[in-house]
Amino acid sequence: MARFLVLILALMPMLALAVGDPEAGEQKAASCAACHGADGNSVVAAWPKIAGQHADYAARQTRLVRDGRRDVPEMIPFVMNLSDQDIADIAAFYEQQALEPGVADEDLVALGRKIYHDGNRETGVPACAACHGPAGEGIVGAHYPVVRAQHADYSADRLRRYRAGEHNGDDDMYSLIMVGVSARLTDEEIEAVSSYMEGLHAARFPAAGRN
Repeated sequence: MARFLVLILALMPMLALAVGDPEAGEQKAASCAACHGADGNSVVAAWPKIAGQHADYAARQTRLVRDGRRDVPEMIPFVMNLSDQDIADIAAFYEQQALEPGVADEDLVALGRKIYHDGNRETGVPACAACHGPAGEGIVGAHYPVVRAQHADYSADRLRRYRAGEHNGDDDMYSLIMVGVSARLTDEEIEAVSSYMEGLHAARFPAAGRN
């Protein structure tokens, strides 16, 4: 019984999270469109695509920025006054949007595929697919995000930040895991796997490369 009560107490913050309304989120997301696009498919490689992203992951990351735990200064003016419900609604709206496919650099596909699906046993780098899935769809509820079709420039920047030790606090397990995973990645591997993920399609595992 004691263990059961401890488990319930641990889950209470998750159970209390707001449930998003995508229709309400469409209106609230108007200010997000300037960077992320009206449908969540940003056209600037430095700004992430958020279309199709799991709502639980997107909402959590937005709250971390709002609360000063994730360092994204350019987002602060847009999220500082959002309530948890506002954030949940916006995340629910973008989750329903179709993620536009990307393409990988053909010269980087071979190494990127190896790192993504197999990791690097010699240096202790685990396969990205272990958490993000073979098609880059992530895991709903586990805070493992969708990574397929993401801009390679954005992904590479995030991996370099993780490698430098940047995380969102001791209770954000995803960022802590990524710090550990990225610590052994070389610059070459980061560029390759980021490009490979940009070309990943949901319907097929290999990345689509540029001709």
